[in-house]
Amino acid sequence: MAALSVFFSNDFLGTPSWLWLVFITIVIALLVFDLGVLHREHREIEMRESLLLYAGYFSVGLMFGGWVWYELGAQSALEFYTGLLVEQSLSMDNVFVMAMIFGFFAIPRRYQHRVLFWGILGVVLLRAIMIGVGSALVHEFAWMLYVFGAFLLFTGIKMLFSRQEAHPDLAQNPVLKFVRRHLRVTNELHGARFFVHLTPPGQNKAIRYATPLFLALVLIELADLVFAVDSVPAIFAITQDPFIVYTSNIFAILGLRALYFALAALMHRFVYLKYALALVLIFIGGKIFLHGIIGKIPPLLSLSVTFGLLAGGVLLSLLKTRDRPSAPAGDQTEAEKGPPKRAL
Repeated sequence: MAALSVFFSNDFLGTPSWLWLVFITIVIALLVFDLGVLHREHREIEMRESLLLYAGYFSVGLMFGGWVWYELGAQSALEFYTGLLVEQSLSMDNVFVMAMIFGFFAIPRRYQHRVLFWGILGVVLLRAIMIGVGSALVHEFAWMLYVFGAFLLFTGIKMLFSRQEAHPDLAQNPVLKFVRRHLRVTNELHGARFFVHLTPPGQNKAIRYATPLFLALVLIELADLVFAVDSVPAIFAITQDPFIVYTSNIFAILGLRALYFALAALMHRFVYLKYALALVLIFIGGKIFLHGIIGKIPPLLSLSVTFGLLAGGVLLSLLKTRDRPSAPAGDQTEAEKGPPKRAL
């Protein structure tokens, strides 16, 4: 009991340990409910279910932000909501990549949720490492924030004026080549399994093989790592509190993965989203340099500007493309109509 008392009274990365424990418990409970109750059987997830699942994750994120407001104050809560919005928006490009990966490996819709779900576990670990390193750098070297700001400004300006890029050739991806060289991989799927044991012709002993489902999982984890390169600096430009940075990131990713099946059918309509995201990156990067001139921009103003830019980009896109038909999620051809800004 004494050890527990010490644990709950101590801070971890500047936040009481019990707050971290509550967050971890909520995330584990959501994942167990998702896989163990809602998706125990492998089946296709339609748009309606995807939207409802996202609404559930988003509602939990909003309630968590309210709890942050109660425990840590209004500023922390507004920074959490801003981080949640920015991370979800910047990660939308990832939907293009995921659809392309599923199309490349011909992964049926009924197995795609399994890949996305287990991919979340890797995201939780990878984001923790990246945010931990970023937090240490900012803590030790205050000028790193200006490096982040300059990077965001450069990325935003480049995105604003860049033309559409060609899709990367996944068959030539070095990570995929490395996995194929060091693992035996089947040419076909074996249900929802990532690994199978097969007996090669002329042998009596079964050998372990990876399946294309595992290769899809590896590339999706790689995609998240690539896309985190600008989303992590973006959230550090909003707040340097590791608790707010990490929790907003994870809730955003949970919601986005749930929304994938709806977004993949609609992303080709978001023709102006790239420009809205570019302006958001420029605004967030510029905040860092303006801090030394006019002082810190109020969190509510940051949230309002971010939401306004993104909402404007989405609404303008939907109005411009209202006559375009939807495409089925995981359709590689449709995915190719809206290439991501970052290549694997």
